[in-house]
Amino acid sequence: MHEISLKLDGRTLSGKKVAELRRDGLVPSVVYGGHDEPQSTQSAIVETIKVVNAAGKHSPVTLTIDGKKQLAIIKSIDIDPVKRGILHVAFHAIKQNDVITTDVPIILVGEGESAAEKAGLIVLQAIESLEIKAKPASLPESIELSIANLATTEDKLTIADLTLPEGVEFADVEQDMELVIANVYEPAALEAANEAAAGDATIDTEVESENGEDTPQDTQAEESKPGGKLQDEPKQSNVDANK
Repeated sequence: MHEISLKLDGRTLSGKKVAELRRDGLVPSVVYGGHDEPQSTQSAIVETIKVVNAAGKHSPVTLTIDGKKQLAIIKSIDIDPVKRGILHVAFHAIKQNDVITTDVPIILVGEGESAAEKAGLIVLQAIESLEIKAKPASLPESIELSIANLATTEDKLTIADLTLPEGVEFADVEQDMELVIANVYEPAALEAANEAAAGDATIDTEVESENGEDTPQDTQAEESKPGGKLQDEPKQSNVDANK
């Protein structure tokens, strides 16, 4: 795994004043762990975007904070729901010997090369990621799974077909190895299933409308806000005070 690194500077501005940082091309952040108190930090927007895109929430990042290096993983990223810019990043400090539990993406390889696709069938991925555990140096950026041997609608790929890299284990000791990752479908059957699902959704919507049970308009907007229902960890107190 190639090293992903980011230079952070100590931050003094907090609360509403962090808007000044964003106007100056800086992203406010906080680093939890490794300190008695969370450490307020900031970094250049361009470099931060590159690191967030490269690391996601599953790859370690080498932080340089005021000249000192610290290994960490990204725990949460607040995104502006309108402009889609990064508002705030929370890092969690880790050590080289720590065993990290995280989700990594499952990448299907060999698209377009399987006998199934050449015969006009469709391969659909059912599981996009998998929770694993490993030390930082062993954490993979993704787990690849070849679809080359899929040929008929009877074929499928499951967790049992995955080969984990050395030093990597399933996070769940009772992992269901028969859980399906990818299936093969006839285009006509898939289209019919999609149409049926769309029809059911339309019927449900009409029933709700007739009964006056419309979904509150502010629910989705509220969940999209930083700190809303969709925000990830960490949930430590005083987070707002450190932004």
